[in-house]
Amino acid sequence: VQLQASGGGLVQPGGSLRLSCATSGSISSIIAWDWFRQGPGKQREPVASITTGGITNYKDSVRGRFTISRDNAKNTVYLQMNSLKSEDTAAYYCRASSNRGGYYWGQGTLVTVSS
Repeated sequence: VQLQASGGGLVQPGGSLRLSCATSGSISSIIAWDWFRQGPGKQREPVASITTGGITNYKDSVRGRFTISRDNAKNTVYLQMNSLKSEDTAAYYCRASSNRGGYYWGQGTLVTVSS
């Protein structure tokens, strides 16, 4: 399984970005996708997740501002980020969970929220 993350960039506070995570390979083994982020000097933390059944979960600080979704036809998971704050600045990573118990990581995409 290969994951390709994209969509990061520089945005002003209050702005929006949409991250994409394109999945290829043995997609049938994937049971859930997650977005993680790692800010400067911080540990990597989970931000949002979605299962193949469409169940979503969010970190408290992003709930109501971020939306995770999945396009089955495109094998792509999205993270729509609205009302961005400076504390959202981080490298964002997508991760897929396998039904065999393993994880696959994509490369990071950098989000910078600054005026």
